[in-house]
Amino acid sequence: MTDEKIKTKFCYKTASEMRRALLNKEISAKEIVDDSYKRIEEVDNTLKAFICLTKQSAYKTAEEVDKKLGNKEKLPPLAGIPIAIKDNMCLKGFPTTAASKILANFVPPYNATVVKKLEENLIPIIGKANMDEFAMGSSNENSSYHIARNPWNTNSVPGGSSGGSAIAVCSGESVISLGSDTGGSIRLPASFCGVVGLKPTYGRVSRYGLIAFASSLDQIGPFGRCVEDVALALQAISGHDPNDSTSINQAVPDYTAALKEDIKGLRIGVITEMLGEGVNPEVKQAINNSIKVFEDLGAKIEEISIPHTKYAISTYYVVAMAEASSNLARFDGVKFGYRNPDADNLLDMYTKTRAEGFGEEVKRRIMLGTYALSSGYYDAYYKKAQQVRSLIKKDFDKAFEQVDLLLSPVCPTTAFDIGSKTEDPLGMYLMDICTLMANLAGLPGISLPCGFDSKKLPIGLQMLGPVLSEELLLRASYNFEQATDFHTKKPEITLLE
Repeated sequence: MTDEKIKTKFCYKTASEMRRALLNKEISAKEIVDDSYKRIEEVDNTLKAFICLTKQSAYKTAEEVDKKLGNKEKLPPLAGIPIAIKDNMCLKGFPTTAASKILANFVPPYNATVVKKLEENLIPIIGKANMDEFAMGSSNENSSYHIARNPWNTNSVPGGSSGGSAIAVCSGESVISLGSDTGGSIRLPASFCGVVGLKPTYGRVSRYGLIAFASSLDQIGPFGRCVEDVALALQAISGHDPNDSTSINQAVPDYTAALKEDIKGLRIGVITEMLGEGVNPEVKQAINNSIKVFEDLGAKIEEISIPHTKYAISTYYVVAMAEASSNLARFDGVKFGYRNPDADNLLDMYTKTRAEGFGEEVKRRIMLGTYALSSGYYDAYYKKAQQVRSLIKKDFDKAFEQVDLLLSPVCPTTAFDIGSKTEDPLGMYLMDICTLMANLAGLPGISLPCGFDSKKLPIGLQMLGPVLSEELLLRASYNFEQATDFHTKKPEITLLE
């Protein structure tokens, strides 16, 4: 598909452009949804962004939007704009599998809170996006359904675990999407696919109805092709939820109100530990170029150290795997999901169901997490990891006394080839080195397109802020975006037979 043909597609318009077209009666909400499904038909046999489509729900919402438009009723900002949601968010009446065989036949009887908010805002949900099984992975190769492919190079991974959500936005299959971020699972695929991805402050968006991986780390957040679209999506899904005990009970600001204000005098710290050994030279160069852009915009740049960075990977994976082993204990074949039909007794049913229902990466994490929580090892591993986690948070608290925001790469490399790291779990885990500390500390973080490598694969810039600093984070990101054109680039997708 040529670039010229891509430019004629309505599916590559931003949410704001689509809203103007809707209000001017240039297009209907139904036609916008039609366009998304046409695009899915064109490219998704290759990209595998979706596990299932939710046409009945999407068209019902679009019909309601068109009816309100006809009656000249006021509409929410994203009404009629298609969204894809990661397949670990419960959508009543449609399969919600977390890309796992063990939940292949699970249809939730209720909606996640974020789904309720999408429905209240009249945002058509077009499908459930592909992901790493139970959100465990950095490449979207761990899905029980399909290996997802990067639109920029279909032989490369899109990043994980929210790979399908990033692909859908990058390829024009959806305007916006939702993913979940446990250790970088929004920011990493956003970086690899060249879109904008935001992990909000822990508790800013309700986790009720999100199938849990690691409860103290998980956070739902939006993807978009530009910062304004992400700000609008965050506005729609944020807010206190009494069904989630970790939800922050604080008013949601207007995230678009201050987007266009300048950032003169803003203090930005460059995390020294994340630009050292192991970072690809092309990635480092793109980050250095981005620092120059911020300087030209009037920001003040200084180097900042996060001393406990060297312990972050081990701390994160002890905490995440321990919580995963606890959360996934419920999937035993008794109440819901897959059950082995040939078991002789209860213990045999548990064993066979979990052995057949879980993939290899999920089993690995359950085993390691169970070990870390076991008698005699809890103090040595899980308790110690939580203590180091507190030290990491203190590092960030100290850093934000000196600067307003922090800057780093999203990942030391660009997207790698499918299959190149599947036999090296530790190498795969190291892909999260720049992102996972935000989850340990509960901080908001964003990934922005900031360049391309020699293979024409996108490079992502990460910015982190203090708790509940999304307004400032989005404003700085918008200023950077307006000073560059990386977010306007579109992939020329090579369709596979």
